Amino acid sequence: MDLELLRTFLEVNRTRHFGGAAEALSLTQAAVSARIKLLESILGVRLFDRLRRDIRLTPEGNRLVKHADVLIAGWRKARQEVSFGGAQQQLAVGGSLRLWDVLLQDWFHRVRQHLPKLAISAESRSSEILTRHLLNGLLDLAFMLEPAQVETLQIEDVGVIDLVLVGDRPSVDTETALGDNYLMVDWGLAHALEHRRLFPDAPEPRIRVSHAKMALAHIFALGGFAYLPVPLVAGHLDDASLHLVEDAPLMQRHAYAVYPLRGAKTKLIRSCLKLVSAEVPFTLEDTDFY
Repeated sequence: MDLELLRTFLEVNRTRHFGGAAEALSLTQAAVSARIKLLESILGVRLFDRLRRDIRLTPEGNRLVKHADVLIAGWRKARQEVSFGGAQQQLAVGGSLRLWDVLLQDWFHRVRQHLPKLAISAESRSSEILTRHLLNGLLDLAFMLEPAQVETLQIEDVGVIDLVLVGDRPSVDTETALGDNYLMVDWGLAHALEHRRLFPDAPEPRIRVSHAKMALAHIFALGGFAYLPVPLVAGHLDDASLHLVEDAPLMQRHAYAVYPLRGAKTKLIRSCLKLVSAEVPFTLEDTDFY
């Protein structure tokens, strides 16, 4: 099985558009269509229902998704462990895109600076896929907002993300900010419940986005208000391109590191987790796994 066929299949599923998949993969739309047809021919099933303005997975396509994901991740991990430049230690890390935007990118840079000999691969996935990859041994460490409680996985609180209500205009009260121009960012179920508790009389948000950077881009382009993480907006508040809604309450989300409860890389993982906070000192003793 050509893994490129599976990658193409997953990209079409992600974008639900042959043209979008072609652009993401730097292919022509005809090449993407040909790969899907070849994969369907190999498997002897139809993977997508091609509707007039939509593409949907068939039941067979739905069953293939998790297998394709595991096969590709498994091959990537095998290639890493076999041929990653002679490194004595490797680490496969995953995290939700929400956390990469506000916490993990800086952590990743610190890991590279303090542990330059470490071979590391990093990816962004949904919490469900991250958990599955941890259980399948395809990831060594994952970061999530709302991890599943699994007996074989260790869950560690590694930080708090402060969310503040900001917008494109100054001197606006919370009630106004939560009106027609409010963007609801998906910070998970716990956040949604707290949001409803804090603002029981607020109207249902007309705009919902999955990530903070989407909301930030919308505010700069069209205006509006949203609860965004302090690290993402601090500079914009300083230069007055964004404005704080002064009477809005602070909201917080906890970030969690998840890794196998008893694994060969536990010491390495704990050393890397010390670098989540830029204020925690890191000594040479922490690098003795080399």
